[in-house]
Amino acid sequence: MGKTVVTATLARAAARVGLSTLVIEVEGKSGLATMYGRSPLDYTEATLHPGGGTGGEGEVRARTLTPDEALLDYLREHGMSRISKRLVSSGALDVVATAAPGIKDILILGKVKQLERAGGTDLVVLDAPAAGHAITFLQAARALLDTVRVGPINAQARDVLEMLTDHERCRVVLVTLPEETPVNELVDTAFNLEDRVGVGLGPVVVNGCYDSVAGVGVEPETAATEAGATLREGEADVLRAAARFRSDRTALQNEQVDRLAEQLPLAQLRLPFVFTTEIGPPELELLADRLLEQIDALPEAV
Repeated sequence: MGKTVVTATLARAAARVGLSTLVIEVEGKSGLATMYGRSPLDYTEATLHPGGGTGGEGEVRARTLTPDEALLDYLREHGMSRISKRLVSSGALDVVATAAPGIKDILILGKVKQLERAGGTDLVVLDAPAAGHAITFLQAARALLDTVRVGPINAQARDVLEMLTDHERCRVVLVTLPEETPVNELVDTAFNLEDRVGVGLGPVVVNGCYDSVAGVGVEPETAATEAGATLREGEADVLRAAARFRSDRTALQNEQVDRLAEQLPLAQLRLPFVFTTEIGPPELELLADRLLEQIDALPEAV
């Protein structure tokens, strides 16, 4: 669905309007840092974009989070540094995770909550799991409150749930492609997140949209004559097939985004299809430009 591309774009757009942003990656090496022309991320916070300059841009920093590393941090902060590494290396976390499902997710979300509360950045952007895991990931706090009644895990889960359900502090931005199955999955995920987790939903990002192209319906021979060009044998057929593909793809796209608007009454932000296999700084700037144009046009209440 391109959720990591959208994460990178959101962070870049936020920096462009002067917001300092921390990006948190939770599913391993996603390639997010390479979109900024930087080395892959690890648990240590890294700067992807320094900010400043004549435009007063905000800084973009990023890091990964894993349950083991989050647990180490938690134990060190609570005076148990001696046993922290041994506990993780022994595999005890996996045993606990089996006994208390959701504990790994709450370790990560608890660290996110801590970083958010620290107030060292204007915006925290979490590149959360894809749709299948996203609901259980965000539902972990509520599930643990039902199974763990007292103690530090209960307190952590309660704090995380408070953050997730505070719509001023936390919004989920769902990402989809303008195709039937991804749109169906997004609609189901949206209602599940609202009903089962209680999170607030921001605008929906529709990624990979084809821009309209003038002259697609013009016959190749006519277009060539008007341009003073000559087509070689077979080129007209190739151009005609390409135009049909583009027209069909655009019609399918428009049908799906209209259906999404009917089924899910949320604002839509549409990002263009980028014709490259590797998103780098130039493409990121293009996507941030398009995102900011549409955000500026949204009603203030969104």
